[in-house]
Amino acid sequence: MREMLTGGELDVLTGDYLAELTMLILGRDRLKDPAAGYARTFLRQLEECLGLAHERGVRIVANAGGLNPAGLADAVRELADRLGIPVRVAHVEGDDLTTLHPGTLAAHAYLGGFGIAACLREGADIVVTGRVTDAALVTGPAAAHFGWGPGEYDRLAGAVVAGHVLECGAQATGGNYAFFHEVHGFNGVQEVQEVQEAQEVHESAPVGLRRPGLRRPGFPLAEIHADGTAVITKHPGTGGLVDLGTVTAQLLYETGGARYAGPDVTARLDTVRLTQDGPDRVRVDGVHGEAPPPTLKVGLNRLGGYRNEVTFVLTGLEIERKAAFVRDQLETALYAAKSRPEHVSWELARTDHPDAPTEETASALLHLVVRDPDRNAVGRALSGAAVELALASYPGFHVLAPPGRGAPYGVFEAAYVDQGAVQHTAVLHDGRRVPVPPAADTLVLRPVGEPPLPEPLPAGLPSRRAPLGLVVGARSGDKGGDANIGLWARTDDAWRWLAHTLTTDRLRELLPEAAELIVTRHALPNLRALNFVIEGILGEGVASQHRFDPQAKALGEWLRSRHLDIPEALL
Repeated sequence: MREMLTGGELDVLTGDYLAELTMLILGRDRLKDPAAGYARTFLRQLEECLGLAHERGVRIVANAGGLNPAGLADAVRELADRLGIPVRVAHVEGDDLTTLHPGTLAAHAYLGGFGIAACLREGADIVVTGRVTDAALVTGPAAAHFGWGPGEYDRLAGAVVAGHVLECGAQATGGNYAFFHEVHGFNGVQEVQEVQEAQEVHESAPVGLRRPGLRRPGFPLAEIHADGTAVITKHPGTGGLVDLGTVTAQLLYETGGARYAGPDVTARLDTVRLTQDGPDRVRVDGVHGEAPPPTLKVGLNRLGGYRNEVTFVLTGLEIERKAAFVRDQLETALYAAKSRPEHVSWELARTDHPDAPTEETASALLHLVVRDPDRNAVGRALSGAAVELALASYPGFHVLAPPGRGAPYGVFEAAYVDQGAVQHTAVLHDGRRVPVPPAADTLVLRPVGEPPLPEPLPAGLPSRRAPLGLVVGARSGDKGGDANIGLWARTDDAWRWLAHTLTTDRLRELLPEAAELIVTRHALPNLRALNFVIEGILGEGVASQHRFDPQAKALGEWLRSRHLDIPEALL
């Protein structure tokens, strides 16, 4: 927050605090303390930076209110009074539908940006919200500043795209970027020693001469115009990179088809145009918007039961036999105790190397994860069975850590309600309550057909077996139990090859975990990109810890590492 306030010009500072998992965590906090339920880190940041924001005339909009935006607004007022800083604090409410969904810890509708806009138009300096869409933190301030109304779909859609690029912070400026070596100042063949020496030179140089990008990327900002076009950039002198690749990567993150639906507008991602507008500047224009769908998404978070885990270390020879032996022993013990958990999952990670120079690199890891509605079934029953094998199992038996008592896990589900069923309300700094009407015009969401694809590359080109990631970038993420993988090509020829090569069947071959799942492919030719949605690969969502990478953050990198025949001209 301080970096954004001191690094350059800014009108509105936004902050996105609410991942799906965060809502579950805040729900558990509220069980212990009804006055809790908001992101306390926001208050700590504000204590340091509220004076700066006030001096510079920067307004702050954040969804840090979580499950208790009114409570956070009161806490911000108390903080401002203690610091002696006169600020007008407003909040947005109406998203909480928990009472309508018995058995959930938190059930919240995703609201749009017009509640935020109402607060800002009435003079608020700080606006805190509960569950709004990530992009609403940008569409709200833009609508307030430019006077946009609910039906100005192209303008709103442009702001939605800008908001989606900003919402994950440094992911738009080189963070988590497939071609990270280009951002961070070294290439893949340099030795670590050379990179460290470059870092030392960077750190010893005068501040004005330091080479940005070697340590950490700065945060992105959007210059938004009255027509809805925007330029994505960052403060001068900050690290990282803003270019077509970093912006494309974030545009594809956690999206589905060409229609990107929200409460205020459905943005057509297949109309987005990106152009390099100078160093660290990418122009976003051409975005077309449509009326929003008649329903709002509701995120349902509930406790799913209890889970426990243990990781057995298998060292040296006969790894597969050792794994099968201990698995048989433990399963037999659980059956004998009549306490086998409802869900049992084993995964052998072959991290071992032959003739390894260290014990760690000679070892593989056998992960056991168990889940059950009954805490006892994953607690003492499992820990007893595992620990009692310590002197009676495979040679070299040990575990990374003994299993604990079992911990609760959460389940995320999505539901939908009519827009009119939610009492979207802007609560102004003077206590007035302003109702925010639902969208007057709506359009039922429907898929976009396959767009025209470029001509394929000529047949019979010389090719060789190589990793997909030498040609394309990827960014992956989670949406409940589903995952998406967005891939983009950096040249027209690479796009011609990608569009005709990476079908849903080919993706299933490359990612065997998806072999039996529903996979949908969406083509976005303007971005030279494909976006795949894999249904159910994450089970019941991140909080259930269904798989090794529960948020699918590295699913795209796994895909990029898979080998297939690639034309040599592209390599």
